[in-house]
Amino acid sequence: MFDRIRKLREAGVLGINRRNADYTLVYNPRRLYPLVDDKLQTKRLALEAGMAVPELYGVISHEYEIKRLPEMLAPHASFVVKPAHGSGGNGIVVITGRMRKMYRKAGGLLLSPDELAYHVSNTLSGLYSLGGYPDQAIIEYRVQFDPVFEAISYQGVPDIRIIVFLGVPVLAMVRLPTRASEGKANLHQGALGVGVDIATGRTLTAVWGNDTIDEHPDTGNPVNDVAVPGWDDLLRLASRCCELTALGYQGVDIVLDRERGPLILEINARPGLNIQIANRTGLLHRLHAVERHHRELRDVEARVAFAKAHFSHGDRVPAAPA
Repeated sequence: MFDRIRKLREAGVLGINRRNADYTLVYNPRRLYPLVDDKLQTKRLALEAGMAVPELYGVISHEYEIKRLPEMLAPHASFVVKPAHGSGGNGIVVITGRMRKMYRKAGGLLLSPDELAYHVSNTLSGLYSLGGYPDQAIIEYRVQFDPVFEAISYQGVPDIRIIVFLGVPVLAMVRLPTRASEGKANLHQGALGVGVDIATGRTLTAVWGNDTIDEHPDTGNPVNDVAVPGWDDLLRLASRCCELTALGYQGVDIVLDRERGPLILEINARPGLNIQIANRTGLLHRLHAVERHHRELRDVEARVAFAKAHFSHGDRVPAAPA
């Protein structure tokens, strides 16, 4: 047991207690959490900064507004319903099309208008929100994902999670929907997390639950060595989010739309740690390197160049000054 702990430390694996004590508590002031815990605020911040986000179709804030839902949805064959303060992918419903008056979910199941209204009502009650507080339901554009992921994704929309520390991208993965996740790109619900080499933007191996795998469980296609399109632009976009939120340690989730390009989906002040398993490398060495050098990295280009030079799959982390 102690030998295993020693090996994890040598590998620089970051545990949840240390993440909270040394990073989220130190670098993420609590007063800033509402900027990312509320997806509507995040969306407005990004738009003000000139960053693209999925188009907002409407917001339901009160029970009496649910009767407006059919009118709000009438122009849209597909859309996403999500809680403004949700976490872990809970409460998100992805509608990919219609059959007469029914709504078709990403997994193929049909929802009646009454069932969708009931889901929205549950969302308002706080069933899916952080802390169980009353919430709002967001209805927004459903991303049409880039065809590069078509062979390694099941129905839903893949996204790219990039961990950013003091403006420097330090670790990344692609999250791929599966049948088990019902088309959602959420690891807790059964999606795949595939490591991405920061230097090249090419995928590595995948984690599915607690297992590392090389193929998508539903398509059977290999998930490694896929080039993420426009990788440098994604790194720059993630780096800019440091100024957007002023959070020092955050996870930036980006989707690639086949027509609209990269869109910021959301930002997380407490990103999960399975990304280390997907990359087969720990976060700590990279975080320490950024702490040593971040004062030299005065703009986005310098931060991205530093990340690409030092955080490749070979993990060429710069040593501390003598």
